[in-house]
Amino acid sequence: MSTLEIIILALIQGLSEFLPISSSAHLILPSQLFGWHDQGLAFDVAVHVGSLLAVLCYFRKEVFQLTVGWGQSLSGKVTDDGKLAWMIILATIPVILVGFMVKDYVEGWLRSGYVIATTTILFGLLLYWADKVASRQTETVELTWKKALIIGLAQVAAIIPGTSRSGVTMTAALFLGISREKSARFSFLLSIPTILGAGTILTYKLVTGEHAVNWEELLYGVVLSFISAYICITLFLKWISTLGMTPFVIYRLILGIVIFAILSI
Repeated sequence: MSTLEIIILALIQGLSEFLPISSSAHLILPSQLFGWHDQGLAFDVAVHVGSLLAVLCYFRKEVFQLTVGWGQSLSGKVTDDGKLAWMIILATIPVILVGFMVKDYVEGWLRSGYVIATTTILFGLLLYWADKVASRQTETVELTWKKALIIGLAQVAAIIPGTSRSGVTMTAALFLGISREKSARFSFLLSIPTILGAGTILTYKLVTGEHAVNWEELLYGVVLSFISAYICITLFLKWISTLGMTPFVIYRLILGIVIFAILSI
């Protein structure tokens, strides 16, 4: 890849991984507009590593507390952090199970530009509806085991390209009455085992396959995706309570229409 391609794709991955706007919808645009080739498995691993490091770095205190709490729960001492850690594990199980079963089908049949454009628009409208429902919520709603599982089941839909993992988990949390900020924070924490799992599978494919590795490209990918993802998480959590989801919904609608327009040319 050229330096420009590396910069643009790494920044896109870092930003779109955590914003409710769909990373797959954005990664299809450069190839459609500029005729760029697939970035390759090694670069996918690099940007996943960068995104994972960003969320771990931002939530380092929470991750430490969750890890300690989870460890204490194994010895019989149950704390709030321990409960939250188990809720994250519970919410991750559905996407792992379903992902293994339908991965080949998704890669073979659903990576269509038309599918991505459609899901970008439809799940954007669903996010708007959920945000309006949540804005009328007056009571403080806490996360429970049942709610965590429902959010985890919703995350399964993110297997379909264009859905947005962060978008669909926030949508589910908002429908359940959880506040915007708490929905976003749980979605980001939930991304840690999900990205780790996806990155592990990609790394295994890279190690066992015959893929060429350009270490300089990988380093750029890790660094740039880390920077963009960290900035994205910081600003999103700072502004989400006041901005709401409407700006992202509008953006998704425009993006979906643009993809449809490009594909029809």
